[in-house]
Amino acid sequence: MVLVAGVDSSTQSCTVVVREAGSGALVRSGRAPHPPGTEVDPQAWWTALQAAIADAGGLDGVAAMAVAGQQHGMVCLSADGEVVRPALLWNDTRSAGAADDLVAELGAQAWADATGSVPVASFTATKLRWLARHEPDHAAATAAVCLPHDWLTWRLRGTGRLDDLVTDRSDASGTGYWGPDGYRRDLLGRALGRDDVVLPRVLGPAESAGTTADGVLLGAGAGDNAGAALGLGAAVGDVVVSLGTSGVVSAVSPVATADPSGIIAGFASATGEHLPLVCTLNAARVLDGAARMLGVDHDGLARLALAGPAGAGGLVLVPYLEGERTPNRPDATGSLHGLTLATTTPEHLARAAVEGLLCGLADALDALVAAGVEVRRVFLVGGGARSEAVARIAPAVLGHPVLRPTPGEYVADGAARQAAWALAGGDAPPVWAAADTERFEADPTPAVRDRYAQARDHVLPRT
Repeated sequence: MVLVAGVDSSTQSCTVVVREAGSGALVRSGRAPHPPGTEVDPQAWWTALQAAIADAGGLDGVAAMAVAGQQHGMVCLSADGEVVRPALLWNDTRSAGAADDLVAELGAQAWADATGSVPVASFTATKLRWLARHEPDHAAATAAVCLPHDWLTWRLRGTGRLDDLVTDRSDASGTGYWGPDGYRRDLLGRALGRDDVVLPRVLGPAESAGTTADGVLLGAGAGDNAGAALGLGAAVGDVVVSLGTSGVVSAVSPVATADPSGIIAGFASATGEHLPLVCTLNAARVLDGAARMLGVDHDGLARLALAGPAGAGGLVLVPYLEGERTPNRPDATGSLHGLTLATTTPEHLARAAVEGLLCGLADALDALVAAGVEVRRVFLVGGGARSEAVARIAPAVLGHPVLRPTPGEYVADGAARQAAWALAGGDAPPVWAAADTERFEADPTPAVRDRYAQARDHVLPRT
């Protein structure tokens, strides 16, 4: 039996799955936590990867592996391959001002045309601009820039040579300095103040990144959202709504997007197509916060939300609890609107939390549809999707039936499938059995969307 391994190095943890290369059958898995925060020493990812591999029973018998990881994180390396400073993660918003400056200097349309996206605080390019302005010594010491999954793949290869850094289209497309024609070093130079740093070579979907010291073949890897789409087997017309640390609405599409509004990021897929994507900063942790306020666990929160009336009696939660990426409001705070004596119940607050979370994602889905993205099926995945309230209320707010796959590690599964592809070769990834899904339907509730639209612009900045 030929085995492959897939890695999901996410914001919060590292997960490793080992699957049979031909069928995709799960053999074993492991997991290890990452430290909290928006600034992390990459060595913590390496330590967690080793722990997760050990928890999965090691790599004995594994012929190939690939790493999917959180996007955008800025990893700066010195000429001798040492990490220059802790990595700034995608959810670190200190580069919001730098993003504004980059857009003002070049214009939103020019950025969209060049890279498919307009820079926001999440993107690597804006973090490099922040680095150049606030830590010029670190900027000067930077000889190479890569992303979390690039760095882990490089460490697994173990050569220590900067020229051996590799990435893939999906992760490169989220940097802010890569587009349809490859790297835009002029944009890199605009961000960092110089364009002479080493950037990872961009591999094709089935191309090998080399081997580990033990001879395990390495796949190109992917950004986490592209990895999840590959793990689900998403095809053109499939929309994936992912509720993790961030909220993501993405769609496999044969057509590239270039949205000057900045709402849609024109990313690439892990299979050679495009993956237009809208990302929010606030997703599953909105449920965490609501449960904490109400003194219940997640199951209790779901029961309360389902006991509350549709529309929560007019109570609206705008869930910008960590600022927001889409819309681009990094300094915003959450807000509660429509509070009356009648709505001061746990059921109303729980319902408002779930509906507020879903309304932000419904806005994202609307943006993709307006850009011409086909919607054939909507998948609901991620930790937040396990909430029964989220699953049952989602079709009413999103306006489409939703399919909830059996809970799984779809990012890691996508990486494993990519590893199997690199091992077998060919023009398409191996066909693995699709996950079982549960279908949810409900009548649309446009009044909920309308009420949210009235409230979402009335927020206070952080103090």
